[in-house]
Amino acid sequence: SKREIKMRKLDSTKVRPLKTEQLLHIEDHDFALRPGFGGSPIPVGIDVQVESIDSISEVDMDFTMTLYLRHYWKDERLSFRSNKNKSMTFDGRLIKKIWVPDVFFVHSKRSFIHDTTVENIMLRVYPDGNVLFSLRITVSAMCFMDFSRFPLDTQNCSLELESYAYNEDDLMLYWKHGNKSLSTDEHISLSQFFIEEFSASSGLAFYSSTGWYNRLFINFALRRHIFFFVLQSYFPAMLMVMLSWVSFWIDRRAVPARVSLGITTVLTMSTIMTGVSASMPQVSYIKAVDVYLWISFLFVFLSVIEYAAVNYLTTIEERKQLKKRGKASGMYSMDAVQAMAFDGCFHDTDVDMDLTPFPDPCEESETRTSQTNISNEDTPRLKRKRSLKGNVGRIILQNNHVIDTYSRIIFPSVYIVFNFFYWGLYI
Repeated sequence: SKREIKMRKLDSTKVRPLKTEQLLHIEDHDFALRPGFGGSPIPVGIDVQVESIDSISEVDMDFTMTLYLRHYWKDERLSFRSNKNKSMTFDGRLIKKIWVPDVFFVHSKRSFIHDTTVENIMLRVYPDGNVLFSLRITVSAMCFMDFSRFPLDTQNCSLELESYAYNEDDLMLYWKHGNKSLSTDEHISLSQFFIEEFSASSGLAFYSSTGWYNRLFINFALRRHIFFFVLQSYFPAMLMVMLSWVSFWIDRRAVPARVSLGITTVLTMSTIMTGVSASMPQVSYIKAVDVYLWISFLFVFLSVIEYAAVNYLTTIEERKQLKKRGKASGMYSMDAVQAMAFDGCFHDTDVDMDLTPFPDPCEESETRTSQTNISNEDTPRLKRKRSLKGNVGRIILQNNHVIDTYSRIIFPSVYIVFNFFYWGLYI
């Protein structure tokens, strides 16, 4: 009757299968089971086209990649009759109703299927039951990096694919076209890395609770561009080291100039080292850039120590000269450095102040004591030793400016040798 026909149309629990589902006989099979369930493992071929490598993070030790992941297998339950032997193409709505391989990315942190404007999923079924299943995916995965040669390093990363539920007894994962299964876009480029090679490989992974699984590897080698770090780290460090050598040509009496130059170069080197460390993970081993920056810092620090030694020996020499010429006052015991504090001028040999020399009783007593001790020495060898030490010390004190002369040659020579060995070792 008309009433029964109307009630059938209003019954929402009875939905007629679509025409495509009828053609593929989806309602006639249980697609919760893999093809050939209970028999030999089903072979699933994989090929990948890498669209881009979006980022490489040294701090997080990971990389982000966008790729087209394609699966190939045969499911005779989806075979259909076709007079022209043409395949049928579907979007992602049919995926939930049939069996598809459960491939996942090992060591992945984040991944998603692109869904603009719709999900980027394609399913193509051939009359004989062969299936092509394609996805466009962006995945972030771990890359175990070694920074011992940073920034002159080459990093080897890999993206690993594996079935989650089916071990090798149920599913055999393999590269569809061998080494040609992995292709890349010709325009892939990174700001800090040069992509040396892409390669595909395969292996097995064992889990104690579930058994052996087939695993596929997408391997790629990244060589870091050095020019950025030359501009940001190495070149400024070289300039600071060379700037610290300028103090060797400044007069040793110009205390403010040489001290301020030394402090400035030390602080600048500390800033460069802090900036490099802030952009790197806190690893427990020494990196190549750390070696270079710390050696450069040592050269800058030694240039400050060199002037401290020169200034100290100069002060001792001036005091002895003043005592010898009887210019120091017994009441004030004023030397050249103290005189400079009064009138702002350095007094090399004479103190330009009207001071009347008075004999110092302490000096006279010390002189008498030393003469008595020397007269009591009976061993000629000890006398020669004391005279030799006295002569060497006198030569150093009287020619302390020679330290600057030697430093002008020694510091640049040693630094050039260090650079030669450093770049030869790491490059």
